[in-house]
Amino acid sequence: MQAKLKLSLSLSAEPSADDLAFAQQLGVQAVYIWVRPEQRDAAFLTALRQKVEDAGIELYMVGNMNVGKSPRIHLALPGRDEDIAAFQQFVRNLGQAGIGVTTFTWEPDQVWSSAPTESRGARARHVDLDDLAKQPYTHGRAYEEDELWDNFNYFMERIIPVAEDAGVRLALHPNDPPAYVPLGGVPCLIKNAAAYRRAFEIADSPALGMEFCMGCWLEGGEGFGDILEGIREFQADGRILIVHFRNVSAPLPVFTETFLDNGYMDMYQIMKTLVETGYAGTVTLDHTPHFAGDYAKGGGSAYAIGYMRALIERAEAELGG
Repeated sequence: MQAKLKLSLSLSAEPSADDLAFAQQLGVQAVYIWVRPEQRDAAFLTALRQKVEDAGIELYMVGNMNVGKSPRIHLALPGRDEDIAAFQQFVRNLGQAGIGVTTFTWEPDQVWSSAPTESRGARARHVDLDDLAKQPYTHGRAYEEDELWDNFNYFMERIIPVAEDAGVRLALHPNDPPAYVPLGGVPCLIKNAAAYRRAFEIADSPALGMEFCMGCWLEGGEGFGDILEGIREFQADGRILIVHFRNVSAPLPVFTETFLDNGYMDMYQIMKTLVETGYAGTVTLDHTPHFAGDYAKGGGSAYAIGYMRALIERAEAELGG
């Protein structure tokens, strides 16, 4: 029987009994957790995995912002080798703890956004590229894209052997937004399908995979590449480790994040393609507009998981799965 994709939920590094019960009640099969620097050791990671598994759920991915989104690594700033060494040890600890996937980006300034707006009456992230492109340098000067690729190559040479030895795969997330102009003086490196192909060629190892962020691909539109063909290509190559499920109002230069059912993409076509290609990794809700008041805490996740479950059932019925 063909393996099926798993619905996943993002939880805190210290999930409460209610958090885990909520995940159980939603019927998700896996969770996705970011840990703090002091929680990167093997003992904490092992205990965290056991706690999640005791609730009948898989701890599929664990990341750490400090090493996974390090500007010192991305821009070859002082302290780069120290951060790479910390990332290497984190990967070793993940392998020792029995956790097989972590994630990272090539975003020295992390996610860029404009002032929030509304989507269907809910507060939502908004991006206006003209506004972002006017922002001052964030690291003192303008960088060239070739510099960033050199830094990526430097990192791959040092992290890939460690990941292979530890049995841990690295999921590379695209730039958000995948802008075709520099932001804060720094070019967006992972901004289209061609950039992923180049990254995989540099790594030359199955240890490097991708976090296929539907939101970023949709933000990039035709400039990023055909999203359904992207799923087919990278799934056939075994590169998709994580799927971020998100919809937006339009491609760049201006977009607002929306609920799954009211962006410009028919998300059923995405889910159908994932099912059709036999993707067996996790699908996780990414950013979402915020429900009002007390409904904000779990409302977005519950709404999205229910919607995604319905899309899966429809796809399986249509495809005879």
